[in-house]
Amino acid sequence: MSVAERVREAYARISAVDRPEVWISLLPEADAVRQAEDIDRRVVDGESLPLAGSLAAVKDNIDVAGFDTTAGSRRFAYRPSADATAVARLRAAGACVIGKTNLDQFATGLVGTRSPFGAVRSAWDPTRISGGSSSGSAVAVAMGLVDIALGTDTAGSGRVPAALNGIVGVKPTVGLVPTTGVVPACRTIDCVTVFARELTLARAVTEIMSGPDGIDPIARVDRPAPAIEARPRVAVPTSEHLDGLAAGWKEAFHRLVASLPAMGIDVVEVDIAPLLDAAALLYGGAFVAERTAAVGDFIAEHEDLIGTDLDPSVAQIVLGGRQARAVDYFRDRERLDRWGMEGLARLDGTVALLTPTTTWHPTLAEVARDPIGANSRMGRYTNFANLLDRSALAVPAGAVAGSPFGIMLTGAPFADRTLAQLAQRLTSPAVDLLVVGAHLRGQPLNAQLVAAGGTFITEARTAAEYRLFALPTTPAKPGLVRVSDGGTGVAGEIWRVPAAGFGGFVAALPQPMGIGRVHLADGTAVAGFLCEQIALDGAKDITDFGGWRAYLASSG
Repeated sequence: MSVAERVREAYARISAVDRPEVWISLLPEADAVRQAEDIDRRVVDGESLPLAGSLAAVKDNIDVAGFDTTAGSRRFAYRPSADATAVARLRAAGACVIGKTNLDQFATGLVGTRSPFGAVRSAWDPTRISGGSSSGSAVAVAMGLVDIALGTDTAGSGRVPAALNGIVGVKPTVGLVPTTGVVPACRTIDCVTVFARELTLARAVTEIMSGPDGIDPIARVDRPAPAIEARPRVAVPTSEHLDGLAAGWKEAFHRLVASLPAMGIDVVEVDIAPLLDAAALLYGGAFVAERTAAVGDFIAEHEDLIGTDLDPSVAQIVLGGRQARAVDYFRDRERLDRWGMEGLARLDGTVALLTPTTTWHPTLAEVARDPIGANSRMGRYTNFANLLDRSALAVPAGAVAGSPFGIMLTGAPFADRTLAQLAQRLTSPAVDLLVVGAHLRGQPLNAQLVAAGGTFITEARTAAEYRLFALPTTPAKPGLVRVSDGGTGVAGEIWRVPAAGFGGFVAALPQPMGIGRVHLADGTAVAGFLCEQIALDGAKDITDFGGWRAYLASSG
């Protein structure tokens, strides 16, 4: 399908779903088609466009040439002369930007309701909030209106709405993606984030946007992170820090954690109290004054618009920073440093902290009754990340009572790729694989299985339908063949391999080995190693030994 055809389909869907609150500005369809046709021509001309065909939306606190930037306020609106760096890089890679999305005003909120352009409703349940502040971007992706959308994240705005709408939200390390052309919320810790329905696409977009632009003074060069260990260790909160979650969420989280060892992931419980104390400083301390520095003067000059064009909760938070003194900031800075040091020390030896992304999914009515209190509950696990220079990403983890449940991985700065690899393990289905030879525990090729994320499950035996041959290979290995007559049971092991690792493992298999369905003695069937018939010419039949280990033992 051409990009132009995809655009036409997208506009038909936008009309059909009837969610006008998602958008603050939407390109006229004819203009979007012309943009798409230009991308199609570039592809035909041989230009390398890794995002060609991807439709994109951009949160309306990020500049896009040709659109006003409102940051959620009509009076604040201005027309930028150029794209933000992140947007320019998307367009250069072939993305087709069709509109600007709604947000909690001035990116201040985690609920998605603080906008004069209307409250953004959940993609799953229109009586519930979308989450914010990147509300419109998340819902546009979740409802299939676009493939990717940009958000921003200071306190969790690129992660909470991802969780509440069942999609992926990638929050890079602070500074990896330049914030040139982004209306600041807290300039020193703001991040440009990516929403997508698939982690691979979200990460690809993040990589394309990353790297200093020579304009953003706090942009950073990526640093290579160590490869993820074969059996990584993940921290999870102790039980008391999971209290107060929405009904069923704590149980869902415990079920996920219980499944990790079978995925090849070790778990350690950690008291994360110091990290939660640090998180409370984002709004409860002098750090809120950075929001005042960003847009406080504008709000103070237009206080007559509070309740119409200016959201009362946002105004209260931003203007509250006027009370902070320099001495308060330095005292809070010291508290943050000490809590951060203690909290991060408790994570020592782990590759990431795994938590629910947020604590609940309130209705629009619940937020309306308590706009400040309802919002404050949303950021328990997200608020500390940027303050303490952490990388993070949010991924779906199923549904509870018909609504999405999401989890989050938070790691060291520049651990973005490591977190993505770990998330693939968590979200990819695992494959049970029978091995009967050189991949058994203690055998020379077992390390390949471990490197793919494999975990030993149990010893097993095939149904009495197979014969085993010693192949003339280096290292020595057997070939398992199913036969119609004269077969017997062959001893082996079942390993559980994440789907992401399984694909690479299989692709690297040399001939004559392959993967097929192997029937087991207990009547079940799993994936397993099988050998091409042609490789058996001159091979020694060792079936009577009952298995590879027994054969090796007999031969010295």
